[in-house]
Amino acid sequence: MNELPAKHVKDSEVEQVHSIFYNHLNGQGRVFGGQLAAWIDIVAGAVARRHCNRNVTTAEIDSLQFKSPVYANCLVILHGKITYVGTTSMEVRVDSFSEDLTGTRKLVNTAYLVLVALDENEKPVPVPRLILDNFQEEAEWHAAEKRRKLRQQRRLEAY
Repeated sequence: MNELPAKHVKDSEVEQVHSIFYNHLNGQGRVFGGQLAAWIDIVAGAVARRHCNRNVTTAEIDSLQFKSPVYANCLVILHGKITYVGTTSMEVRVDSFSEDLTGTRKLVNTAYLVLVALDENEKPVPVPRLILDNFQEEAEWHAAEKRRKLRQQRRLEAY
């Protein structure tokens, strides 16, 4: 079997910046949650594609809890990195921040998404292993293993 070369977390990291305009806002003057969720999904997809060099599909998004609102004239900074790989799936962490005119950043959301690598026939295909370079990356890997077990349990329970 021809094993794929392993990759480092830093090899697939992505950062994306969005200016917030009035068309991004809801009736309360805050960014639509759905808009932020779409940006999160795009960043996660870019991270996963960089890791596996294939098309990917989002299989699961963990709960989105909004810790801080985002208003007009702010920037939204999304930072994505891979935290875990299975056989054909990858877990990606996307941290979202708002940044005001003074440069002050506030955490808006941390989301974990599971994406699957696809072949030319849209069938799952193996992904490269992940090289963990530091304690933080190892801690993320171990936490991801726990989240993976919880996701499997929820699927079994149809929850």
